[in-house]
Amino acid sequence: MSSSEPDVRSDAELLGWSVAGDVGSFTELVRRHETAVYRFLARRVGPGLAEDLLAEVWMAAFQARGAYDRSWPNARPWLFGIARNVLRSALRKARRTELAAPAALDPWPAVDDYIDGAVVVKAAVRGLPAAERDVLLLVVWEELTVAEAAVALGVPAGTARSRLHRARLAVRERLDGPGGAGRVLSAERKEP
Repeated sequence: MSSSEPDVRSDAELLGWSVAGDVGSFTELVRRHETAVYRFLARRVGPGLAEDLLAEVWMAAFQARGAYDRSWPNARPWLFGIARNVLRSALRKARRTELAAPAALDPWPAVDDYIDGAVVVKAAVRGLPAAERDVLLLVVWEELTVAEAAVALGVPAGTARSRLHRARLAVRERLDGPGGAGRVLSAERKEP
């Protein structure tokens, strides 16, 4: 393949070749997904901390690349799962050491700053249990399918579907008027 041709290898292939010793394959995986993973983190903790955590995500992904389920051609859900675990670990560490500012202890304020729309939508999403809020944000915000969100969250697809359903119902109940912001919550990527 010439350098001018696009790389059409799947993420699963890249990870497999990386395990076999092809360093460039993992570099290509990072290039493909670094922006999405950074946005995932920055939406939750802000840009400064997101940059630090991003490096940890790539180190963890490199170390875990041999365990990747290659039946999934796209590694983005797997990477979001790693990012979520890195984020949770950093927040637990910050709580234990009590050296971080209060905003860094709770990712919701960063999420709150990025959510566009009416105050009622923010309040409705903020009022969700964390598990339901996570799956809703992965599907609506990060544009994952429910199956991909399940992979990112480390739960069965049926559990993710149930949580998403409950989240959508709860948010819709809190929204006023037909055709309001609730329409956005109905958008969902279809399974490939």
